[in-house]
Amino acid sequence: MKLTRQWLEQLPIKGIISCETVRGGDINLAYRLHTQDQDYFMKVQPHHPATYFDHEQHGLKEIAAAGVNTLTPIHSGAIHGDAYLLLNWLDASSGSQADLGRQVAKLHQHHRDQFGLGDHYETKILKEDNHWNASWPDFYIKHRLMPEVTYARQVGRWNDFREEHFQRMVEKFNAYYQAHPVQPSLCHGDLWFGNVMFAAGQPYLIDPDAVYADREFDLAMTTVFGGFNADFYQAYNEVYPIKPGIADRLPWYRFYYLCMHLDLFGESYGPEVDEILQQY
Repeated sequence: MKLTRQWLEQLPIKGIISCETVRGGDINLAYRLHTQDQDYFMKVQPHHPATYFDHEQHGLKEIAAAGVNTLTPIHSGAIHGDAYLLLNWLDASSGSQADLGRQVAKLHQHHRDQFGLGDHYETKILKEDNHWNASWPDFYIKHRLMPEVTYARQVGRWNDFREEHFQRMVEKFNAYYQAHPVQPSLCHGDLWFGNVMFAAGQPYLIDPDAVYADREFDLAMTTVFGGFNADFYQAYNEVYPIKPGIADRLPWYRFYYLCMHLDLFGESYGPEVDEILQQY
């Protein structure tokens, strides 16, 4: 989507000198806006209302309130039926993964008494219900796992093997957390390395899908696509020690991310989903 001068002139900033497309993920269009005073990072979601970015802004504000580095929402709205979100621009640098580990641990030490975020929103393919819930197994099964499995059934990416082993996994998950309650931690919600950046040598968490959840939900995502090294985990563990036996619990959280990719991108992710399910 090429933004016209007429479109850009309706933004609540003045003196735009240039607008260039930049990398911004699989869901939104992303641009760098250069003005005389500063640069901005802008996301655009065509054919959506201004409320489309409410959930992301909510998450960014929660992360900032926890004292963790992130982007700052500046303006949001809709122009010609296209939702947009303006954020501050950061120039990328190198940085320390140990510092990153400490930042994520600090994020996870920000607690509430219930799970969720008190909102609901739409992803590219699903409606996510983040309303507050006192039960972690109830929240995770009903509002994370079941919507994506239902979608997989609808698009023909589910079978008897997956159904049988999924039900076993859910039973084991539910039984474990009924007996081992967890404290709601503020989680980034999509913590792969593409949603981390360093600026002026400091780590920043960007593009969140924030939720108060079991902190191991975030830690599981760090293991799906790689990028996080031993310094990250060591520093995290020094600040907020990881509970023993985590390796046994990560698969049911890794499943969420891999099943979402099965939904989004197709059967190329099927073998990884099946590898998790066959453990149950």
